[in-house]
Amino acid sequence: MNSPSKSVFFGKYVFQVPPVVYEPAEDTFLLAKNLSTKDGASVLDMGAGCGILAVLAAEEASIVVAVDINPHAVACTRRNAELNGVKTKIKVRLGNLFEAVGAAEKFDVILFNAPYLPVERDEGANWVEKAWAGGETGRAVIDKFIEQVSSHLAVGGRILLVQSSLSNVEETLRRLRQHALHAAVVDEEKLDFERIVLVEAKKVSHEP
Repeated sequence: MNSPSKSVFFGKYVFQVPPVVYEPAEDTFLLAKNLSTKDGASVLDMGAGCGILAVLAAEEASIVVAVDINPHAVACTRRNAELNGVKTKIKVRLGNLFEAVGAAEKFDVILFNAPYLPVERDEGANWVEKAWAGGETGRAVIDKFIEQVSSHLAVGGRILLVQSSLSNVEETLRRLRQHALHAAVVDEEKLDFERIVLVEAKKVSHEP
């Protein structure tokens, strides 16, 4: 955290983002503009990065758990939670996906701006690259997330997952539905060579 940080502004909030942490971009803002939580909701922000989504969610949520595999992102999220006056509502944890989440923990809202870009084998080596590098198909992290997420989603809860059109959105919808989740694309952002897609999945009943 000794490296010079960049200030990123979103609404009334400001975030300090060092070079070793993913800087909020179109994918972050697509999720942010679709983020809404009910008063008292519990939120899991997977892959928290600089903490922008965790801080926004803390506006109404009772508790936000923010997880990241990058130790610099963990420190950055804690700093930005304090900077924006919500540190008492955000618990920040270091870990890979659900390794940092208790087996019995369930959330009303689960957010994930996933590593979704198809990459060559030598990409994804540094901390910032890990935030977007999704393996050769772009699905390495997304598929692991989908396999585990339903057991941590409360009945009536929803998942907001960001990915690229380059990493097979239909496969994401298919896998989510296999886990008894109602899944659909709810928004997207068109870029030069891809679409950034926001998938929403809801748990309307207990799994059979």
